[in-house]
Amino acid sequence: MSFLDKIMATVMPPESEQDRADARQKAEALAGANGWLATALEHHRQIESAFARARTAIDAAEGKQAMKELALILTGHAQAEETVLYPALVEHDEKAHASLAYEEQQATKVQMHELEHLEPMSQEWLDKLEHIQGAVLHHMYEEEGTWFIELAEKGAADSALLTQRFTEEFERYAGRSKIVEPISEPV
Repeated sequence: MSFLDKIMATVMPPESEQDRADARQKAEALAGANGWLATALEHHRQIESAFARARTAIDAAEGKQAMKELALILTGHAQAEETVLYPALVEHDEKAHASLAYEEQQATKVQMHELEHLEPMSQEWLDKLEHIQGAVLHHMYEEEGTWFIELAEKGAADSALLTQRFTEEFERYAGRSKIVEPISEPV
């Protein structure tokens, strides 16, 4: 965690695990009637898994591979949101939320670029990964707790079109054949 991150965490502590769980539950309650939201939540779970794989990599090669998988899902998801969901937020009078969402995702892309230039599994790499994860988890919390809830409530008539377009944009960048699913643990 950088010095600035430590100051910000003291002044404005991040949301708790319980806060994130409550936001996710709230979003999941609306996901049944909003396929785009169900898909976004599934992407969020995949992103969380990709961070966990990167954090627990056993060597640099595994760390690099995990980072590539994380970058693919993050970028595909961001592309779909930036092309479909954030413009829908603007259309439904949530321009401030959309602007902040774009800004946060651009910052994450810059941080991922910086991560790519660090030695995997070094302390600096792990610190940067933790920083990115914290920012992404906060971003997902904002989406699941407020932004996407508002969009689901205001844009119910657009749900089928949003779902179709969101899926198309994600598939264009990170299609299913490009995503490496986590290996399940033996039972």
